[in-house]
Amino acid sequence: MTATTDMIGFQVMWNRLISIVEEQARTLVRAAFSTSTREAGDLSAGVFDTSGRMLAQSVTGTPGHVNSMAASVSHFLEAFPVDTMRAGDIYMTNDPWRGTGHLYDFVVVTPVFRSGRPVALFACTSHVVDIGGVGFSMEGREVFHEGLFIPMVRLARQGVFDETLMAVIRANTRTPDMVEGDVHSLAACNDRGASRLLAMMDEFGLAHLDDLADHVCARSREAMVALIGELPRGTYRSSMRIDGVEEPIDLVAAMTVTGTGIKVDYAGTSPMSTWGVNVPMAYTDAYTSFGIRCIVGPDVPNNAGSLEVIDVTAPEGCILNAPYPAAVNVRHIVGQMLPDTVFGCLHQILPERVPAEGTSALWNLGVDGHWEDGQRYFVISFHSGGAGARPTSDGLSATAFPSGVRNTPVEVNEAISPLVFWRKELRPGSGGAGRWRGGLGQVVELGNREGRPFTLSATYERTVHAPRGRAGGEAGALGRVHLASGHPVAPLGRTVIPAGERVVLEFPGGGGFGDPAERDLTLVDADRRAGLDGDGSPASGGAEGGEGSPVVPLSR
Repeated sequence: MTATTDMIGFQVMWNRLISIVEEQARTLVRAAFSTSTREAGDLSAGVFDTSGRMLAQSVTGTPGHVNSMAASVSHFLEAFPVDTMRAGDIYMTNDPWRGTGHLYDFVVVTPVFRSGRPVALFACTSHVVDIGGVGFSMEGREVFHEGLFIPMVRLARQGVFDETLMAVIRANTRTPDMVEGDVHSLAACNDRGASRLLAMMDEFGLAHLDDLADHVCARSREAMVALIGELPRGTYRSSMRIDGVEEPIDLVAAMTVTGTGIKVDYAGTSPMSTWGVNVPMAYTDAYTSFGIRCIVGPDVPNNAGSLEVIDVTAPEGCILNAPYPAAVNVRHIVGQMLPDTVFGCLHQILPERVPAEGTSALWNLGVDGHWEDGQRYFVISFHSGGAGARPTSDGLSATAFPSGVRNTPVEVNEAISPLVFWRKELRPGSGGAGRWRGGLGQVVELGNREGRPFTLSATYERTVHAPRGRAGGEAGALGRVHLASGHPVAPLGRTVIPAGERVVLEFPGGGGFGDPAERDLTLVDADRRAGLDGDGSPASGGAEGGEGSPVVPLSR
């Protein structure tokens, strides 16, 4: 066999790995009980070699899950060396520092055996609807308040699930059937990946994946090093101020480009918060790496080789490297700002590729209450504001960047709860002006069809500090939360929405790109005719008081 045929064979098998992990993820979507996985795609799936290198990831999934899962498998191997694993074993954790950043995400790892030898590992992650504690909010002051912490454990031993572990999980969640179902869906998706991998190895006559794994990682690393080598060397600095809880948070980045890699250092970033908005280093690493990969080498497959050339550091004790046992429940509202932060550095190097700032952090609807018969319900519904304008086109409206999760269909949430979405529509005029307009936010109006009160767990950013435009573009509109009667609702914290009232959420818009005077007049006219240009009034971060029932804050 020649080197050329070797290369072709490796490429065919590499493509097959990518196909296998996508089928793995789709199995998880079909089998999941929670709407966050089934409807929004808040998950990850991947295949690893026995040394813990990620060889392929599914397209379906989020950067925060995928890139942190890429590191978490090595932690599993430290706790359970590969020579101690047996066929049928399954491992699990929701450790925020060794998993994906908070207790709501379960990471499950399954070894694959061929002829009695371990040949690979499949891993997957999904967000469960409830893990006990204070619920999906920032209220906890340390991780012990935030729910059930599962260290790295065996979920199953040689095909037999640990009934004691499952009983503990069920006893510590308000939705035991859904959470138990999600655990089994995670195990099922890894099983599907394993069966497809073994079939591929039979087809190609592979006794192991060592050569293929070396090829995948080496080629990906070489491709990234080549692209980085084309960039001007030096250190580039950027900072971003976001709302925070008690005071604003400053995210400060220094990006150093060498001939063979990119290093990002977050020295100077604000210290930890006393609330649950802190970010474990695994999540910081995940979203920083993703932000760089969006601009540098986006076509290079994401795996251990391509990730190896990016090094991320943050001082321990800052909000981006919060040590155990910090409260980290809603780490996404800070961590999902990191791509925009590093974009500020990358714009100095590649201005023709980097978009303006967007809403970035998801505006999740965390709602709980009671049905008329007294039964409790919980809803976590993913929604998003506008993305930043791009150097050659308008920003995407109501689009979850950088998380990549889908907006949850309102019909799904109405089917599992007494909630009614009275409005869900684009927010005219919310995109920042520019040669290219920022993506529009949306307006959601939510009530209870039984007329009963309900509790909103608000975790919303960009209500004080707007997404900034780039290259002369204007900022996007600030987000705003209020009752339909006019009373403002706090954008962070738990608030009781009174009986008979509705809560209105006006999502932020993305920043514009380029001088607004240079916008094509046909695009201006198209926005006007579509009713998307608004009235031209400046964005407001607050709501005027009005008549109606007052809101009842539970915290802050």
